[in-house]
Amino acid sequence: MTQVIGYAALVVILAEGGLGTKWKEIRPALPSAVALSTIGVALSVGVTATAAHFLVGLEWRQALIIGAVVSSTDAAAVFSVLRRVPLPSRITGTLEAESGFNDAPVVILVVAFSTVGPVDDWYLLVGKIILELAIGAAIGLSVGWLGAYGLKHVALPASGLYPIAVMAIAVTAYAAGAMAHGSGFLAVYLASMILGNAKLPHAPATRGFADGLGWLAQIGMFVLLGLLVTPHELADDILPALVVGLVLTAVSRPLSVFLSLSPFRVGRREKLLMSWAGLRGAVPIILATIPMVTGIEGSERIFNIVFILVVVYTLIQGPTLPSLAKALRLGDSSEASDLGIESAPLERLRGHLLSVAVPRGSRMHGVEVAELRLPPGSAVTLVVRDGESFVPLPSTVLARGDELLVVATDPVRDAAEQRLRAVAKGGKLASWLGTDREHAG
Repeated sequence: MTQVIGYAALVVILAEGGLGTKWKEIRPALPSAVALSTIGVALSVGVTATAAHFLVGLEWRQALIIGAVVSSTDAAAVFSVLRRVPLPSRITGTLEAESGFNDAPVVILVVAFSTVGPVDDWYLLVGKIILELAIGAAIGLSVGWLGAYGLKHVALPASGLYPIAVMAIAVTAYAAGAMAHGSGFLAVYLASMILGNAKLPHAPATRGFADGLGWLAQIGMFVLLGLLVTPHELADDILPALVVGLVLTAVSRPLSVFLSLSPFRVGRREKLLMSWAGLRGAVPIILATIPMVTGIEGSERIFNIVFILVVVYTLIQGPTLPSLAKALRLGDSSEASDLGIESAPLERLRGHLLSVAVPRGSRMHGVEVAELRLPPGSAVTLVVRDGESFVPLPSTVLARGDELLVVATDPVRDAAEQRLRAVAKGGKLASWLGTDREHAG
């Protein structure tokens, strides 16, 4: 029951992560993220399993299972920590994409190693992983594109239905991928990423809804996993867990990061931070239940070691990540915050209402309404400031914390949003700085 509910919770967490992943940030990082989630995982599994066999004394099958289980970075942990740390987009994009991608090959490896009987030849296992990933990717991209197309062209009767529809599409992607013998986890992440970048109606509300479901999924997972743990049985496995975790954190993860990213132009400081940011959470503990279900000898010990390792090293790595980023001078707090825009379609009026929140750090602060230079067919009709609303004049100066109501007709809706985001990034000189062209592309 814990495994089934854990899988369902992981689907929700991956969907929430995909909806919050910005394509413009991860697009340059895709090759490095794919390398980390494939070559990096293989290296990590090999090094960690070798340490578990020779230093802890586990049998090779048990050592391989532990190596595979802990080699997956936890999507929930990575998403929740990284979005509070002001890092450059190339780092967050790589780590977020890696955490979304690497669950799929790791699940395949854990299931293969946990199957009673001889393990498949390595080339058959690699071929199976590639095939399942390809099927999952194809289904995820297809379901995500079809779902986004449908939600853009169908006006639902209530705004509260949009978040439910988006999550239903994400779950459909997982189900279709699993039924096609592909990677359902990769399918749900890719489908959600397409939906999250498709400029759907009520997108901020949808992300808020998914974020709430994600937190419920994490809480539910830890409650169920806690029920499986017997405290007095953990004492004998504390030292082995600390040893395996130390090898994983200090050797396996850095080695996989440095070797996987060697073909890419990634600096030494970035690699050091990515090595420390390989966070583990509830997902490895859920994967550790697979050998218990399949009846592998010593599965209870595997679960205990993974549980202790995850708890101890998550408590060490998560809180220290911001300090390490600051020490490596990789903080990016000066970067302008992205503009929050929520769109509500006006089907019969053939228009859109754009609700725009001006965040701290936005260069829209100090810009007059007339200097926004919105395209013809769109206008700022209302400003809410300090709880009071008023109709702005062309000379009204915008400020941090303002909420704007922008009305735009169908043909200029996208152009109006692009212009607003351009001003938020480049200020009143956005046109001369080339920001409009950057966002339009």
